[in-house]
Order: sequence, then C-alpha cells, then structure tokens
Amino acid sequence: MSTSASGDVPIRRIDRILAFMSLGIAILSIVCFFAIIIGSGMGMKQADFATGIWPMIAAIPLFGLPIAFLLIIALLIMSFVRRSRAAKSS
Repeated sequence: MSTSASGDVPIRRIDRILAFMSLGIAILSIVCFFAIIIGSGMGMKQADFATGIWPMIAAIPLFGLPIAFLLIIALLIMSFVRRSRAAKSS
C-alpha cells in the first residue's frame, strides 16, 4: 500500500492528501488571480467587480494561498517528524 520515495520512509495516504490539497488550492488561487488581472485588463470597471461572481473570485486567492501555505508547512512538519522517528528506530 505504501511506497517509498527514497527507499526508507514510506509515503502515507495523509501525506498524499495534504500534498494534492495544497497543490489544488494553490493552482485554483493562481487561476483566480490571473482571472482578475485579465478581467481588469479587458476594460472592466471597478463596479463590475463588485457584482456577480467576482467577489468570490477575488476572495479565493485571499484565503486560498495562506491555506495552501499552511498545508505545505503541516506536510513538511509531518515528514520531518516521521523521518526523525525512523532514524531513531534504526
């Protein structure tokens, strides 16, 4: 079930989930960020960004990028703890 990247520490399911969640949230945030840039470059007025779906598109990078960053930090901490435990046991 678990495979090994370097041969000694197995990759768990929670590690994959955290990695893909952080990657997905970061990509979605960057896409929304570029949608705002493209929309403002196409000549949309400021009033157009206050209506419709634009407020939600503007909020996704605001909250998504910090959440993705925290997920990556959690993944790194879990990986360091698991590697240190594996090194102590061997």
